[in-house]
Amino acid sequence: MSLSIFDIFKVGIGPSSSHTIGPMWAGRYFLDELNKQSQFDTTNRVKVSVYGSLALTGVGHATDKAAILGLAGYVPDQLDPDLADNDFEQIKRTKSLLIDGKREIEFDYERDFIFHFNESLPEHPNGIRFTAFDANGLVIFEKAYLSIGGGFVVAAGELDQFGEETVASSDLPFPFKNGDDILKMCSDHSISVADLAYANEMALTGLSRKEIDDKLDHIWSVMKQCIDRGMAQDGKLPVSGIRRRAKGMYHSLLSQPEAMLSDHFAIMDWVTLFAMAVNEENACGGRVVTAPTNGAAGVIPAVLAYYTRFYSRNTAQGVRDFLATSAVIGMLYKMNASISGAEVGCQGEVGVACSMASAGLAAVMGGSVQQVENAAEIGMEHHLGMTCDPVGGLVQVPCIERNSMAAIKTITAARIALRGDGVHEVSLDNVIKTMYETGLDIQAKYRETSQGGLALYANKQPQC
Repeated sequence: MSLSIFDIFKVGIGPSSSHTIGPMWAGRYFLDELNKQSQFDTTNRVKVSVYGSLALTGVGHATDKAAILGLAGYVPDQLDPDLADNDFEQIKRTKSLLIDGKREIEFDYERDFIFHFNESLPEHPNGIRFTAFDANGLVIFEKAYLSIGGGFVVAAGELDQFGEETVASSDLPFPFKNGDDILKMCSDHSISVADLAYANEMALTGLSRKEIDDKLDHIWSVMKQCIDRGMAQDGKLPVSGIRRRAKGMYHSLLSQPEAMLSDHFAIMDWVTLFAMAVNEENACGGRVVTAPTNGAAGVIPAVLAYYTRFYSRNTAQGVRDFLATSAVIGMLYKMNASISGAEVGCQGEVGVACSMASAGLAAVMGGSVQQVENAAEIGMEHHLGMTCDPVGGLVQVPCIERNSMAAIKTITAARIALRGDGVHEVSLDNVIKTMYETGLDIQAKYRETSQGGLALYANKQPQC
C-alpha cells in the first residue's frame, strides 16, 4: 500500500475532483511530458479532447476551464479561485495560451477544445487527450489521461499498473490490502487504526510525527474556512441560478438558541448546515478539500465540526486521529473499488465519505478497532446502489443536500457501531466488494452523465 493520507485529503478547488482537479493535473502532466520529449519549444498549438463523462458533464463541472488552466501551468492547491474565471475568459478572448506561463501559443477554444459526447476511452469513463502541433500543423506529441476519482490521474494504458502499485509495499511497517489485514495488525500490535496510519505515513513520506500533525491541522483548517465561507455567502449558485441556503439557515439557527434546549434534534440542523455550506462553496468553485472527492467534500468537515462543537471530550489530537482513521478507510475503497462517480455512481463518493467519516467518528468517540470497522461498513451499507445523476451536469442538485444527509447518517452509523461489540454479519471488505460490483452494474446513464435519473426532471422555473 503506497497511498498517503494526503492523497486522500487534497486541497483543491470546486466543483469536482474528477472533472476539475483531475483535468487540471492532467494539463500540468502534459506540460511535463512536452519538456521530457524536448517538444515544449516547438509546440505552436494544443488541442484538448474530453471523452465520456468528462464530455457529458464537462462544462457544468468546469472541466474545460481546469484543463486549459492546467496547460497554463496552474495547479489546484495553489490556484486562486477568484482569478481562475478571469484567466480562462482572457484565454478564450485572445485565442492564445501562455503554456506553463512561459510560451505563448495558439489556442482557439471553439476549435481546440473538443467534447466527444458519444465516445469514451476504453479503460475509464473520464478520459482526456492532449495533442501538440508544431508551426506547420503537424502532430509532434500526443498523450491521453484518465481522471479516476478524487483528483487521481493516470496515463491511459497504465491503469492496471496504478492498481498494482497501490496495493502493497514491503517498505511500510503495516502494509495492508484489505480491512481484515488492518484488523489483524491492529490486534496483533495493540494499536489503533490512526496509529497504523501514522506509522505508514512516516515510512512512506519521511515526515516526522510533528510534520504529519501540521499537515493534518492544515487540512482541518481549510475545511473550517470552507464552512465559514459557506455560511457567510449568499446569492445564487453559478449557471443554475439556484439560491444559496447556508447563510440563511445559519442566521436562522443563531436567532433561536433556545432550540438547543427544547429540541434534542436541533444539533442535526447544525450538522446539515455545515455540510451544505461546504458543498455550496464547492459548487461555486471555491477552495475545498477532497474528502475523498469534491462531490462528497462536505461530509467529513460537517462531522468533524459536530465532533469539535458538540462532543464535549473533543481534542486537537482527536481531529487528527479522525482524519488519519478515515483516510485509511478511503484507501481501502481506492485500492479495492472506486471513488469515481462516473465509474460506480454516488455510492463511490458520498457513500465512501460516509464510510470514512463513520470510522473516524467511532474511533475518536472511544470505539475499538472492531467497532471502527463496523461503523465503516454500516456507513457504506446504506448507500449501496446510489446513483450519480446531477441535474444540468452541475454538482448542485442533489449533491449539496446529499452531503447533508450523509453527514447525519455518519453519526447514526458510528453510534450504532459503538452500541455493539464489533461483531456483525457483513465485513467491510465484503461491502466494499459489493459496492464496486453494484457500481459496475448501474447503467451508464446513472453514472455522472446527466442522461438519467433526477437529471431528467430539473425544475425549469426560475429560482427565487
